Amino acid sequence: MGPTDSTPCPAGSGNCSLTVGFDLDMTLIDSRPGIKVVYQELSARTGTFIDADLAASRLGPPLEQEIRHWFLEEKVAETAALFRELYPQYAVAASPAVPGAREAVDAMHATGGRAIVVTAKYEPNAKLHLEHLGLDVDALFGSLWAEGKAEALRKHHAQVYVGDHIGDVVGAHTAGALSVTVATGPCDATELRNAGAEVVLADLTEFPSWLERYVTEGADGGDGAAT
Repeated sequence: MGPTDSTPCPAGSGNCSLTVGFDLDMTLIDSRPGIKVVYQELSARTGTFIDADLAASRLGPPLEQEIRHWFLEEKVAETAALFRELYPQYAVAASPAVPGAREAVDAMHATGGRAIVVTAKYEPNAKLHLEHLGLDVDALFGSLWAEGKAEALRKHHAQVYVGDHIGDVVGAHTAGALSVTVATGPCDATELRNAGAEVVLADLTEFPSWLERYVTEGADGGDGAAT
């Protein structure tokens, strides 16, 4: 399903109603270093082998999905709870913003619009990342994945959703939003395009110029999207 409510704000509008949703992991923040350390600590505490590099390389889906690669089903819930308990101590300070993250949020606010974060991450931990990095977003929704992200996107009438995973493309389209993706996560540009993303950017440093085209020209922002 393609976007059905992605009309941009009028050019030069002083009261732009545009709302853009952003994913968190590997879209706004590079959480791989921090998450790797959490998995290493989790492995040490449980005595269970976890390939922390591999686990940190495939971020996007809910935590429980990754935990199932290493633990029996009856241990998944308690292990995920331990991961989330360890997370603030080991992951937050170790996870930087990606290049262009702050500028992307600022660009949204400069249009008079709103920037919201919709992520599969446990919401209290997602909030810690935003506070630590000083990313001033207008709303945060956690524990939502793929089609589930549409719940928050629809609530805030988001016309655009920016993510790095094919699951983010699904979430955008389920909400009737334009799917803008960045090739900074586990899915490369070809995978994102093949999944139906209307716009594929190399990274968030390209977002402000894309946004300017989107607001002034409409459609998907004109030429310049990476492929």
